[in-house]
Amino acid sequence: MTDRALAVARAGALTTVQDLGRPGHAHLGVPRSGALDRPAADLVNRLTGNPSGAAVLETTLDGCALRPRSDVTVAVAGAPCRVTVDGRPAAWCAPLRVPAGALLDIGPALTGVRTYVGVGGGVAVERVLGSRSTDLLSGLGPPPLTDGTVLPLGRPTGVHARVDVAPQPAPPAELVLRVTLGPREDWFTPQALGTFVSRPYRVSSASNRIGLRTEGPALERARAGELPSEGMVLGAVQVPPDGRPVVFLADHPTTGGYPVIAVVRAADLPSAAQATPGTPVRFLAVRRR
Repeated sequence: MTDRALAVARAGALTTVQDLGRPGHAHLGVPRSGALDRPAADLVNRLTGNPSGAAVLETTLDGCALRPRSDVTVAVAGAPCRVTVDGRPAAWCAPLRVPAGALLDIGPALTGVRTYVGVGGGVAVERVLGSRSTDLLSGLGPPPLTDGTVLPLGRPTGVHARVDVAPQPAPPAELVLRVTLGPREDWFTPQALGTFVSRPYRVSSASNRIGLRTEGPALERARAGELPSEGMVLGAVQVPPDGRPVVFLADHPTTGGYPVIAVVRAADLPSAAQATPGTPVRFLAVRRR
C-alpha cells in the first residue's frame, strides 16, 4: 500500500471529498456537486501548490482529525477553527507541514459552517463522471468519511505558497443574496414578491448541501396547482408548499415541480455555504443583465 495516504482518525459530523464538481451532466439527472465554498477550496489548493481542480476535504461544523502516512503539506481555510498537530497549535489559512504519523486535528468551526482541508498532491480517490466529489443527493463519488477511512493522495506537482497567513472573507453576519426574479415570479401575488425582496428571513437548521432553507414569512401564490417538473439550476430559489424560499446549492436536484421565484447570483453562493442557522437572510432584487 502506498505511503501517500491519509488515515481518518475522526470523521466529524459530515466530511466529504470535493473538487470542482460535475457540470454538464444535468441531462442525465446528475447534479453539479463540488465544494460549496469554492473560493475557500481554491485557497487551500493554492496554499499547498495544487491546481484549482484538486480534491480537498469539506468538513461541516465540527471538523475532523487526520493522520498522514508520509510527510505532507496541508492548509486549512473556510470557517475559522482551531488547528493542532499532536496537540500543539498550528497555522490556519497558511501552509503547514505535518510529519508522517502525526495527528492533524481540525477543530469545530468558531464561526461559519464549512472548513476546507487541502493536502499537497490532492485527495486521489477514484473519479466518477470526471469528478472526485461526494454527491449526497445522487450518491455518486466516495461516501462521506467514516472513522478509519484511508484516503489515497496524489503526488505534489507544485510548490506551496510562502505566506504567514492568507486573507479570506469572514462568514456572513447577514447573508445578502442578489437575485434575478423569475422564471416563475408570475406564480406569486404582488404582495408576495414585495415580501420576498423586503422582509428578512433566517437560515434554517434544516439546511444542507442540497439547499439553504429559510424561516420567515410565507409567500402567497397567485396560482393553484403544481408545475410539470422542469430543469433546476444552481442558485434557483424554489418555493415549496409551506411558502418559505429554498436556495438550491451544489447537490440540488436537476428537476423540480415547485415554482422558482428567482435565481441567486453565483458570486453570492459561497457566503451561503458559511451561513449558520439563525443568520439573517435578505434577498436583493437586481435587474436582468
